[in-house]
Amino acid sequence: MDKNIESLYNLATHDEKTGLYNYRFFQEIFGIEFEKAKRGQNLSIVIFDIDNFKMINSKFGHINADKILIKVAKIIKNILRKYDVVARFGGEEFIVMLPSTNLIKAKKVSERIRISIEKDFKKEKVTISGGIAEYKKGDTKEKLKNRADKFLFKAKSNGKNRIEF
Repeated sequence: MDKNIESLYNLATHDEKTGLYNYRFFQEIFGIEFEKAKRGQNLSIVIFDIDNFKMINSKFGHINADKILIKVAKIIKNILRKYDVVARFGGEEFIVMLPSTNLIKAKKVSERIRISIEKDFKKEKVTISGGIAEYKKGDTKEKLKNRADKFLFKAKSNGKNRIEF
């Protein structure tokens, strides 16, 4: 691929701060995997949010908070399989698509991510919360994402640094 085309492709598909996919690109891939789920393939999504990120910004400053955001993104990406898709989904939120993954496996992966972040940021006391949803017959893409978001809200309400499903 020509260097200029590759550069344009990266600009169009990736978040400039974290290097993860951007949400627009995630939506495209999600549409493809969602169609497979409608034909019987398992599909789970997870929405993660860094707990107390405004406080992190205040405590460490914006530049160091950005470094934390970038490191969290890297941890998530490194734990996922090659064909899983993670994108930045708002300021300190991430959305993960887990093709061919049921709820039980999605919970295991999400817990590995949560625990890794807690351990790597023990000194800074940075944690994440997550909400998981698995495709159910009759779901729309929005219903599936809204269910994951509802579980994320439940994780935040139940004390943070946890995964709900």
